[in-house]
Amino acid sequence: MPDASFLAATRDSYDTMAVDYTEWLRTDMDGRPLDRALLAAFAEAVQANGNDPVADVGCGPGRVTILLHRLGLDAFGIDLSPGMVALARETYPQLRFEVGSMLALDLPDASLGGLLAYYSVIHVPWHRRPEVFAEFHRVLAPGGQLMLAFQVGDDRLHRDEAFGKPICVDWYRQQPDEVTALLRGAGFDLWATVVKEREGTETTPQGFVLARKPAGA
Repeated sequence: MPDASFLAATRDSYDTMAVDYTEWLRTDMDGRPLDRALLAAFAEAVQANGNDPVADVGCGPGRVTILLHRLGLDAFGIDLSPGMVALARETYPQLRFEVGSMLALDLPDASLGGLLAYYSVIHVPWHRRPEVFAEFHRVLAPGGQLMLAFQVGDDRLHRDEAFGKPICVDWYRQQPDEVTALLRGAGFDLWATVVKEREGTETTPQGFVLARKPAGA
């Protein structure tokens, strides 16, 4: 995998906190009506284009993968952390989960009807985003749908502890205009950008971008 040190640190950190992180997020989606509504719109767009498989990239414990499944999608999860994948498989044995990196997805060209990256591009260094978005474009079929979610801002944050355990992971906040420009540069058509103001324990606004690979691509 490219940039092994960055990937290894992120993988090992999520392996370390997998059980605690999963419990912390156990009911997280219950309080996110806007997120669920946008996921439903994403699912409808995928289905309108033929309902090919959908990858939840950076799926963690699978809490959003199962929502995509319940929306009628042929959804599966990919995560860098074997610990997270093991928990997802245990919790949702009816779904498929694989270990992998968004920088080098083990998927054929044009094989997906949709790709979701729900708060997972936030761990990619800013200068690596063009590679990630090019990889997303590669694996999506013409007309395939893309949805991203992220924290809005210009900050790079580092954590060396979580849930009382040592980790080493960076978070990169995103500016929606910059993300959409990079997606256009990767060959995507944009169809929605949403910014939700801070709510509850959130410290920044939350951004959502929905795009598609052009049908003639």
